[in-house]
Amino acid sequence: MKVTTDGCLFGAWAANFVAQNYPAAKNILDIGTGTGLLSLMLAQQNTGNIKAVEIELAAAEQAADNFKQSPWGKRLQVTQTDIKQLPVTGYDIIISNPPFYENDLRSVAGNKNLAHHDAGLLLQDLIAIIKQQLNTDGLFFLLLPYKRESEVLALLKQEQLSPLQITNVKQTEKHSYFRSMIMGTNNENSGELVKEVICIRDDENNYTDSFIKLLQEYYLHL
Repeated sequence: MKVTTDGCLFGAWAANFVAQNYPAAKNILDIGTGTGLLSLMLAQQNTGNIKAVEIELAAAEQAADNFKQSPWGKRLQVTQTDIKQLPVTGYDIIISNPPFYENDLRSVAGNKNLAHHDAGLLLQDLIAIIKQQLNTDGLFFLLLPYKRESEVLALLKQEQLSPLQITNVKQTEKHSYFRSMIMGTNNENSGELVKEVICIRDDENNYTDSFIKLLQEYYLHL
């Protein structure tokens, strides 16, 4: 599985928010970690312990290897299991880049179905697990296709989870939104929802200042 630009943007966005607003976060859960990208980005900016859960064996092994080679390996742990089987522990932060393409065409490759579709986990199940695993004052972060934003907001309301910020992502100003980055809390009385927009590139196809500000700590050349 390749590292995607929107995945990197999401990881940087979440890691920056946690570092600025919840530096005391001790226990972090990464649901569907893949190769461990989001966990590594969070570990670079924060000091909490991170449990990364991945159902697909090869991806979990790759994540474990990536963790071992990183400077933050002692705070990173990968567990190869179905997230539905994870004991309820209670986490300060939960982050997930979940399966994107519910009801879309499936690949013939089973591991790609797990990574890019909801073959192993429905979105409504994921939201219920977040509710179950998140501490009362904890924060969650989700990356989803923009077309599923209204659906996930309805599911969050159903589980009494409150979105605090939604950042919609465009490739450029001329493009339509294609991703939604959602941050929220387990506290119903959470305050007013903040909405923002980030464009990845400007009209001259250069990275925008907002993109550079978030990603400059991670990209070697930006």
